Amino acid sequence: MKSYLLLFWAIITGLSCSVQRGNVAEKSVPALNPSLDSRPNILWLVAEDLSPYLPMFGDSTVETPNLSWLASEGVCYDNFFSPAPVCAPARAAIATGMYPNRIGADHMRTGPWFMGKPTPQMLAMASENSPEGLIAYEAVPPPDVRMMSEYLRMAGYYCTNNAKEDYQFLKTETAWDESSPKAHWRNRAEGQPFFAVFNFMVTHESQIWAKAKDSLWIPEDMEVPVPPYLPDTEVGLKDMRRMYSNIKEMDFQVGKILQQLKDDGLLENTVIFWYSDHGGPLPRQKRLLYDSGLKVPMIIRFPEKQLAGQRDGRLISFIDLAPTVMSLSGIEPKAHFDGQAFLGKYMSNKERQYIFACADRFGPTTDNNRAARDKRFKYIKYYHPEKPMFLYVPYRDQMAIMQELYRLQDENKLTEAQAQWFRPTKPAEELFDTQADPHELRNLANDPAYAKKLKELREACLDWVKAIDDKNLKPEEDLIREFWPNMEQPATQPPVVHFTKNEISISCATPGASIGYQVLEPGQEAPSNRWMVYDKPFKTTGKKEILVIAHRIGYSPSEQVRQLIP
Repeated sequence: MKSYLLLFWAIITGLSCSVQRGNVAEKSVPALNPSLDSRPNILWLVAEDLSPYLPMFGDSTVETPNLSWLASEGVCYDNFFSPAPVCAPARAAIATGMYPNRIGADHMRTGPWFMGKPTPQMLAMASENSPEGLIAYEAVPPPDVRMMSEYLRMAGYYCTNNAKEDYQFLKTETAWDESSPKAHWRNRAEGQPFFAVFNFMVTHESQIWAKAKDSLWIPEDMEVPVPPYLPDTEVGLKDMRRMYSNIKEMDFQVGKILQQLKDDGLLENTVIFWYSDHGGPLPRQKRLLYDSGLKVPMIIRFPEKQLAGQRDGRLISFIDLAPTVMSLSGIEPKAHFDGQAFLGKYMSNKERQYIFACADRFGPTTDNNRAARDKRFKYIKYYHPEKPMFLYVPYRDQMAIMQELYRLQDENKLTEAQAQWFRPTKPAEELFDTQADPHELRNLANDPAYAKKLKELREACLDWVKAIDDKNLKPEEDLIREFWPNMEQPATQPPVVHFTKNEISISCATPGASIGYQVLEPGQEAPSNRWMVYDKPFKTTGKKEILVIAHRIGYSPSEQVRQLIP
């Protein structure tokens, strides 16, 4: 069975490479940019912890009818990368358009910022999973940084998130019209354009063990490929089958949302993005800077099936998502973004030469690793080569295939490919030809034939680290004190309401604070936490009251201020 599965995996890998090489060859691909209305709806369908294990990306192990339909009517992106191989730092990049290590958000995780305010129990759990002496904290980006959805709200979009947050900081009070398991475009005002996010947890790492006793969506004895760095024992095969089963289930869930869009008659004025939040859920995938942790699938369907069936081989990073969504919405991307628009009115005419990525603390274990990649070669810089390659993460130990790796290690039965991850130290640098060696098992850093490429990518990586003033390379305790002096969270100052004749303006002394407001009848109870985003003075008529709040990312929100409008 072992030889059969290895052969099958090699065939799959070859198919995947051939699919990608069709658009990633030496010459540049045409820039794909459809003609759209200035304010299309935008729908994000976001899977978790998923590498390109899909038919349209070369892996035909399972059928995915809904994603295959989306791909047949849309564009597949073959070189799409997360700047971090784990969810919270990756989502920080998505939400802000900034590299997580530029804004000090790359330690996983800085606090229990899943949804809402943390409870004492959550804070205690975060402390248990953090290095000794550190507190749970929020990253504090520069004052000009806001969550991307806020810019869309200012432009009149109805913005919803269903329902994962986890950005390395609590969402600002003004980030969403609605962020909850009930959030949906159907709750918007009639005719209002929307930006709606739906997250699919079923492919998450935790679902490998949480669903271990559930029935499969595939045959229980189905032949599945196993990458060479994982065991193809019965234990390994079982977890691989669970991963593919979860993909099938995710595809079904995606189909339900797509059907709702069709039922509402919104398909042809909505741009649909489907992608995953970083690489695969299995050991040596998530949390590592190999393509198995960074490279993700993305499909985009445009109204009227524009560009249907095409492929795009441009290098694209998560930091490009915020400027691209704004560009598609007719909003000029902000100058402070690290990313660039790859679609829409403000699409950049300059293709990326490299993508960059970072990996630092995971749970109780800290390291500092950086990567630079072009369309073929990957460079990884290890700042602490004296540390083991393998970093212990208690959360991951719940997976049976991880326990199987431990067993094989104890019995001295790991293959050469599997044993690489358990090396007691690391090389200072690694260089991989991802086309010839897609699993990144053959380090070329010491091969004279690749000296020129090594120098090129090394310089690109180090230039990037310097250019962004990489905050996550400093000791985490120093970083916390920079963000939160005296290890205490700074508070956003209360907003101040200014009245002139029939016009209201609001200010806040905290630089970078977002301001939210609600206009109410006198004595009326605030109907919800849905704050309007304040961006300029506005007029109101009649006897009213105004309720205001201010909140800067990484700070605690201000107290609410309520005043009668004279």
